Amino acid sequence: MISGRSSMLVAVIGGAGFIGSHLVDALLEEGYRVRIADNLDSQVHPGGLKPKYLNSRAEFLVADVRDPAELQKALSGVDAVFYLAGAVGVGDSMYRIRHYAEANVLGGANLLEILANQKHTIRKVVLASSVTVYGEGKYACREHGIVLPAIRTAQESGQRQWELLCPVQTGVAACSKSLTPLPTDEDKTPAPQSVYAVTKRAQEELFLTVGRTYGIPVSVLRYFNVYGSRQALSNPYTGVAKIFAQRFAQGEAPVIYEDGLQTRDFIHVSDVVQANMLALQREEAAGEVFNVGTGRPTAIIEMARAVAKQFDIETAIEPCYRYRAGDVRHCWADITKIRMRLGFKPMSVFPAGLEDVTSLAKSAKGGGEAFADYGDLAQRGLIS
Repeated sequence: MISGRSSMLVAVIGGAGFIGSHLVDALLEEGYRVRIADNLDSQVHPGGLKPKYLNSRAEFLVADVRDPAELQKALSGVDAVFYLAGAVGVGDSMYRIRHYAEANVLGGANLLEILANQKHTIRKVVLASSVTVYGEGKYACREHGIVLPAIRTAQESGQRQWELLCPVQTGVAACSKSLTPLPTDEDKTPAPQSVYAVTKRAQEELFLTVGRTYGIPVSVLRYFNVYGSRQALSNPYTGVAKIFAQRFAQGEAPVIYEDGLQTRDFIHVSDVVQANMLALQREEAAGEVFNVGTGRPTAIIEMARAVAKQFDIETAIEPCYRYRAGDVRHCWADITKIRMRLGFKPMSVFPAGLEDVTSLAKSAKGGGEAFADYGDLAQRGLIS
């Protein structure tokens, strides 16, 4: 356990963002000294301006992880690092490939080179990763047991075959029996299906490898679908609850892909912060990968209805029966590992805390660029 909080300097790289800013607040509350490093990317921070919610008790540096010199300055004298920087967005990543590779892989590599030269004071690193590294979730066939199916094809989605079928070959044909979705644990083999997911998987391997080599405790947290206050209205590629809230605030219905019955694990940002604090403070977290979710599946259309309720909207919400390339059908977290090893327990389970998302959209009267991604993806043939 890392102790001596008042003497510890903790750097939150990407600390001006949605999750990072909440983490900064928690660290300060527990007595740590905090340095925020963030490049204030305009997609998240309009005009490149520092957000008003940022805690004034934390030191702040404008720093881009793609610039080694700026990163070196941000890490000077630091005892522990939370690495939350980078480009985020599945759809966006499919046509801004170089940007994602530079922001996520090169940026992470710059940090790791600083660790490799051993001229630093860092004793702990916590990396923010993503559920997207799994690709599809875990399933069971009543005949063949546990199966890990590949991502669905555009042809399958075009036939409106939304649910996955058993791919196990039995003679000349596949089994094709209906599959039952299961919670996904950390042992499930990653199968990233987007450029964003590939970069996060690469980050994981790089951080864990360098950590082992140089004896620096590294913990990887795979966030599932996070919601809460401070999500950027200006970024149309992240936060389905936020995007739905924006559409309702604008008086329009949200786009719900497929039949709306695909499931995700929605976790409130306060519980993500809890997981980060445990990863910092518990020795058992060193060298490990943990799911950060609630362990409960929620259908996308159920999420949409819950958001609509916040706006007192009672009209029918209908799916569009179209498929977005790379989308998985079912994926929610098995949180046994983080619960047993670190004592993690979700305290704000969906729909609790949803008002944190909808209140911002209401006050901004929608704002942002909600579902601007639909036209971009359709133009590139990524929606069928």
